[in-house]
Amino acid sequence: MAWCEGVEAPRLLIAPVPPITNKGENIIGNANAEGCLLSLRHPQSGKPACYILREGYLQELHWFKQSYGSWFLGDYVCEDGSLYISTPIDPIFVLLPIFEEARMKKASDQGVFRQLDEILYVDGYPGYQHLFSVAKDTMNMVCELKEIGSSKFFRLDNSRVLAWLCCKVQHLKATLLELDKNYTAQEERETLKDVISIVGEYVKDEPWLALLCSHLKLDIEETRKETTKTMTGQIFLENNSEPCHTFQSKVENGGSMPSNRRQSKRPKTETNSQNIKDMFRRVTRKGTS
Repeated sequence: MAWCEGVEAPRLLIAPVPPITNKGENIIGNANAEGCLLSLRHPQSGKPACYILREGYLQELHWFKQSYGSWFLGDYVCEDGSLYISTPIDPIFVLLPIFEEARMKKASDQGVFRQLDEILYVDGYPGYQHLFSVAKDTMNMVCELKEIGSSKFFRLDNSRVLAWLCCKVQHLKATLLELDKNYTAQEERETLKDVISIVGEYVKDEPWLALLCSHLKLDIEETRKETTKTMTGQIFLENNSEPCHTFQSKVENGGSMPSNRRQSKRPKTETNSQNIKDMFRRVTRKGTS
């Protein structure tokens, strides 16, 4: 847990600590981008979204807002009760769209091999260049690789992407069954639809979600229903709090989020109550009159 100095006021951020190896070093390292806030394309919508790169691990930034609230940080009161939570995300989800564009695949052609520095150069999004070492260590799972001398060339491979997506589906299905026992009472096909709907929040319909549904013999339209709980942690919200949003959605809406509910009335201030600022004033030696 940490609080960050923003342009307007401090913000509270909760972020996981990257895993450490037995040697005391992180599995993936990129010291040049330590703690960077990166503006990248959201893998499903393509809109700008905010991510954090901490010690080589990519994390997605989420924003929670309650109707009323503040944070006590030591002897300081943070007036803005917003909460920012960063959650780990598989970088392959984020990198998949730009690798798809980079191979320039045509109907009968599998596309071209490209070097990483070419693929990660995205106009208007310099943040991708911080992911060079991450892409180098992860994208070989879903790409064909050719080496010419000391240079490596990557090309996305549909069959490898499908195998990787199927692995994600199986892991997510097992997680849902473990976290919510209600899934054990419903048919496996219905659970699979819920799993696909969650995965569909991070991949485009074409070609990946359609390819996955075809492989699993599911109708893609049946998987579009809204999921009741996602892995972003809806349990952190109270009944009167705002829904979860990505950090970028708050920026795009000018710092305010729409709400369909009427806000509850503010509690009436007691007559003899003191201003909260008085709690932090230093005690003086002057006697009281």
